[in-house]
Amino acid sequence: MSLEELFEKDPYGLSQEQKELLFVECLTELTDFHKKNCPEYGKILSVLGYDKCKVEHPEDIPFIPVRLFKEYDLLSVPRDSILKIMTSSGTSGQKVSKIYLDKTNALNQTKTLASIISSYIGKKRLPLLLLDTEMVKTDRTMFSARGAGIIGFSTFGRNTKYALDKDMQIDFGLVEEFCEKHRNETVLMFGYTYMIWQYVIRALEEKGKTFPFSKVIVFHIGGWKKLKDQAVSTLEYNKRLSQVFGGGVEVHNYYGMAEQLGSVFVECEYGHMHCSNFSDIIIRNHADFSAEKVGERGLIELLSLLPSSYPGQALLTEDEGEILGVDDCPCGRHGKYFKIHGRIKGAELRGCSDTYERH
Repeated sequence: MSLEELFEKDPYGLSQEQKELLFVECLTELTDFHKKNCPEYGKILSVLGYDKCKVEHPEDIPFIPVRLFKEYDLLSVPRDSILKIMTSSGTSGQKVSKIYLDKTNALNQTKTLASIISSYIGKKRLPLLLLDTEMVKTDRTMFSARGAGIIGFSTFGRNTKYALDKDMQIDFGLVEEFCEKHRNETVLMFGYTYMIWQYVIRALEEKGKTFPFSKVIVFHIGGWKKLKDQAVSTLEYNKRLSQVFGGGVEVHNYYGMAEQLGSVFVECEYGHMHCSNFSDIIIRNHADFSAEKVGERGLIELLSLLPSSYPGQALLTEDEGEILGVDDCPCGRHGKYFKIHGRIKGAELRGCSDTYERH
């Protein structure tokens, strides 16, 4: 089955058994392509003794640590075919990942993200309030994955407005006007987890201000480290977000990384992160990297069918998690669903929402 055929299907419609057959075939082809066209990646596979004839399950595909993209330029297409170079977010002084995208890879990322998000909001564009500053589009210190996320999500909206000014203060006049104009419509909002908490939720609470929208769908992404340090749970976060936006709020956290843009993992109404038809997850044992079973904690490995211009199809992250179940989430979506426990000890702080510092 090709990506084009997948785009025509419900993004959560394949059972895990169907996905595994698809992933073995597609990931083997991708791995073979990158081995031939990315010299550095080819050397890694040679050292590992990779033999595609021995791949029987997705977990047999060799993974590489996501940190390698901070150290090396890894690409499998000619440099003159690169459309754009994505960089991960990092705090001051940290190296950032560089992800090389050609036109085909970038387009497939866009199509995949559209397929996934549309399954939650429908295919119609909604009034969009971005819980960020418009400076993110022009200030290169803010761009990278954060800016790309803002621009990418903008494709799902209309009459798009930015809630924060250049000083990260809420533009009350603008938001009030937006609220009044779309009071009786479903409104879409997007932002980065900690920034929404710090510059929207708490700012509104301090002023005793709410915006009474009829219905709001909020998508947010980013590191939870600062919120966990403040003992803010997902339940508390969602509750406070609902209170400042009038109560009729549907909240979807989602998980993803610059190294695998497009194939994101969205949290359903039951609080479970879901793999789509385009992505999958493997939990690896800390000691020997064997694949763990459902309910066992370990290192998160992410699989994606999208990386065609760079070898990012199987990446070992620096996050810890566990698979909660397969094909049986009460929300009805097929595939694996999982929980993230956080960064492994000693890993670098990362995440778009952790990178803003007031000057």
